[in-house]
Amino acid sequence: MQALLNLITSSAWDLIALIWFLCCYKGYLYYAKFKSHSTPCLANVLHKYRYEWMLHMLEREVRIADETTIANLERNVSFFASTTILIIAGLITLLGSSDVVIKVLSNLPVVSTAVNSWSIKIMLLIVIFLYAFFKFTWSLRQYGFLSVMVGSAPTPADNCAPDAKAFHAERIALMCSKAAGNFNLGLRTYYFSVSVLAWFISPGLFMVSAAFVTFILYRREFRSETLKNLMMNLGEEGKFNLSHNKHNSKHI
Repeated sequence: MQALLNLITSSAWDLIALIWFLCCYKGYLYYAKFKSHSTPCLANVLHKYRYEWMLHMLEREVRIADETTIANLERNVSFFASTTILIIAGLITLLGSSDVVIKVLSNLPVVSTAVNSWSIKIMLLIVIFLYAFFKFTWSLRQYGFLSVMVGSAPTPADNCAPDAKAFHAERIALMCSKAAGNFNLGLRTYYFSVSVLAWFISPGLFMVSAAFVTFILYRREFRSETLKNLMMNLGEEGKFNLSHNKHNSKHI
């Protein structure tokens, strides 16, 4: 707390840059949620694919391929969760050795070496990666729930009515989208953590990098060539049915 008070009194630009960063991060989060209700994006388009995947899964007696796909998704999340723990451990070590690190970097003219601001910047990175870790681990649990739901889903021998199949496919696809949404939130923190590195050089560069990361995320989620490719099977670009996707918008 004392370090934060010192930051406020010593550098107004650092405080402004921090507020700008938080506005970019939270602002884009709310914008993406709102925008996904009416605009095609990676999250709601992929939910449509997950729904179709689960419809096909319900037609199969043997679901080894489906469980293998889920296991592959879990491994991706597990890799990032493990990596995040290592990053947090490194940052905590760096925070405890601030004096030594500052002394080493004091000869570099482009790096700010004020002790108070240095501690705040490291603590911000720790908070960011702690948030990412919780998102990744929750995503892992949700993929575990998804695996159970796939295993317990009715088989063709159960002769489910079409409406019942659609219901099962939707609820299982929704769990898959929730897991993917939390993974996406964890990845998003990695993008924004890169912008925090610019803060070690100057508050102005920090603000520019935060805005640039926000723009990159927007381009990839709403305007990328990957999105256009995914939409090729969904009818005319920009005019497909989002009725199965609105539930997923809250999990972007």
